[in-house]
Amino acid sequence: MRFGKTLRESVYGPWRDEYIDYSKLKSMLRENTSEDDDVPWSEEDENRFCDEIFNVQLEKVSQFQAKTAASLQQRADAAFEKLRSLAPSDDKSKSDDTNSTLEELRAELDAIVNEVKELKKYSSLNYTGFLKIAKKHDRRRGDRYKVRPMMRVSLSEHGLNSEQGYSPLLNKLSLMYYAISQTLDTDKQQQPLDLDHQEEFHNGEHYTAHKFWVHPDNLLEVKTAILRHLPALIYSQQSAKELDGNQDPKITSLYFDNSKFDLYSRKVNRQKDASSLRLRWYGQLSEKPDLMLEQKIIYEDGTSEERKFNIKDKYTKQYLDGEYKMEKSIQKMERQGQQNGSIDSFKTTANEIQNFIVTNKLEPVLRANYTRTAFQKPADDRVRISIDTDIAFIREDTLDRDRPCRDPAEWHRTDIDNSNMTYPFKNINQSEVSRFPYAVLEIKSKEEEGRKRPRWIDDLMASHLVYATPKFSKFVHGVASLFEDYVNNLPFWLSDLETDIRKDPHRAHEEEEQRRARQAEDAQVVDTLLGTSLKRGSYKPLASSPIAKSYLSERAASEARSRSARRAEEASEIAGEADDEDEDADAEPLDVKRSYGTLTSVFPGFSLSRYARNKRQKEQLPEGVTKPDVWLKNAGPLRIEPKVWLANERTFLKWQHICVLLGSLALGLYTAAGQNFVAECMGIAFIAIAVSAGLWGNLMLRRRRAMILERSGKDFDNMIGPLAVSVALMIALILNFVFAYRNALGKFDKAIHNQTEAIFVSELL
Repeated sequence: MRFGKTLRESVYGPWRDEYIDYSKLKSMLRENTSEDDDVPWSEEDENRFCDEIFNVQLEKVSQFQAKTAASLQQRADAAFEKLRSLAPSDDKSKSDDTNSTLEELRAELDAIVNEVKELKKYSSLNYTGFLKIAKKHDRRRGDRYKVRPMMRVSLSEHGLNSEQGYSPLLNKLSLMYYAISQTLDTDKQQQPLDLDHQEEFHNGEHYTAHKFWVHPDNLLEVKTAILRHLPALIYSQQSAKELDGNQDPKITSLYFDNSKFDLYSRKVNRQKDASSLRLRWYGQLSEKPDLMLEQKIIYEDGTSEERKFNIKDKYTKQYLDGEYKMEKSIQKMERQGQQNGSIDSFKTTANEIQNFIVTNKLEPVLRANYTRTAFQKPADDRVRISIDTDIAFIREDTLDRDRPCRDPAEWHRTDIDNSNMTYPFKNINQSEVSRFPYAVLEIKSKEEEGRKRPRWIDDLMASHLVYATPKFSKFVHGVASLFEDYVNNLPFWLSDLETDIRKDPHRAHEEEEQRRARQAEDAQVVDTLLGTSLKRGSYKPLASSPIAKSYLSERAASEARSRSARRAEEASEIAGEADDEDEDADAEPLDVKRSYGTLTSVFPGFSLSRYARNKRQKEQLPEGVTKPDVWLKNAGPLRIEPKVWLANERTFLKWQHICVLLGSLALGLYTAAGQNFVAECMGIAFIAIAVSAGLWGNLMLRRRRAMILERSGKDFDNMIGPLAVSVALMIALILNFVFAYRNALGKFDKAIHNQTEAIFVSELL
């Protein structure tokens, strides 16, 4: 269907004049006339077209969207305030009037939701229209100028067809619906819908899935953050079918649709029971890997379910054509003695998927190839994280019968699989390939009652390293990128590709804190209305957060400012007094920096100023507040690890070791001294040093033991003892050397004197 017809059929009546004038823009391109083909496209025609599309049509659509979104937000806020006023208090309880008011609120919410849906369709239609008319211009009149790249940037700047602007409003509406339903429909128990994730069911287990984009600059940091908590999942060679089972596997997914792209349209428009079908395998197809045929069904409430089974390569074409009913696989299961329930389940799944293929005339249209890195604890599927990189989308269709991308007689592209072609697929027509610029991060966690999601996952999802895209789909993105001429509705995240998804860490932190604070405030209102406690309402802002401001914090800040002002006044008074006493003080004005080199700069607590004297005075506690007898850190039973005691005793033994060594040296020196007085004195000195070392070790043992029992926060190290022992030893050794040297020098002088006397006497004789 042509887009002009789609636009006319999808126009919302009250907003008819606010849509893009697609027919006018086509006429300006001379799209519908053939006699003007010989007329050259002039510079004036180019300027007139660009002025119309950018300054008239785009401005009209973006202003209307912004005005309507603001109006819906105001209506939602008014409904929320009305809901807040209905919360019961001590002097007001629930009544029939409350129920009637809630019914009116529900009707108002229905009207808001319906208008939000229409606004979403409005944005999507106009977004697609602008891209298509820009593509027509570049194809027909783009010899000198290409406007499509500039159009994509302009659409991104105006926020057209962006999901980011709708999420806060939809979350608030969901919370109000939950509160009203829980109050009026007491027999229905449900939880508020969280639009930031998708719910999935696998083998009867309930999972929540979160999807993000990761910029290549942040990819390594994200992987290291995950590896601190989850190990990398090692794919076995049997499942991955690669040369090295330790490498991240290459995954190929073959997506199915028909020539009208009905599955794509249902998925983009989020219609009820939207389904997608893919054939997935690991590694290269030439290595005969196991093929997995999967059907994913997304229900109206956002939950999804998967049906899948294995199939061999040689039976795939027959099965897709409806000629093979998986009889051989069923017979093999019967020979293996499997339970009848498993066989019946396999047969039912195979028949339902085959009927789905035949009924919708499905065939392979798109191939997605990517490298997957998975993180998961062995035998623990509660948290599973996958990162897909090197993502490439390739056409696999036969829509053009004259030049099909795939041989109609085959179910896959043999030119890629037979040659084992890999990323970036440079050996095929580049118009048939679309490479995704980011990595895709998906976090799946099992929902279990009474179990919370790990905190580190919440920190990762709220960090600046990832960009949230909860509704992202490889199938939808691949079709929108490669089959734009065949579809009339594009996904909302295409405009985000034109922006830099990297975020400033500080700004991302502030935005996340504000978002959580708003959610907590909204949940608190619902909690008050229902008289229950929601987990989402227990949010506590961080101390560093700009949200963590209250009346007390503001009051404390104001008091601090007033104290600073008083200190400044006192300083000025002191300066004035100093000026009166000494006129030379004008050359050096009083300032805090002027205290350099004074006693106050060396000992900050030593000051004679009025402020310092008041500060040193004992502070009076407020009335009714008493000083605690026991510190909070000292409360409770005393628990000390054995290694603390052993460390203290080990230090004591080291000191005793030094004492014994010095004592042995001193006793040996004293015993060998004989009649040498100097040696006796040095032996006594070394004995004194040894005794001092032993006494110091014993003193430190007792003092540190007392500090441990008192839970003291002081430092356990003491430099006085080791320093004193070292200095004493050095002095003793130096004195010993000096005395020994002097003694040896005296003996040498005496021997020379005796020899001189003997020579003199012999000469006289």
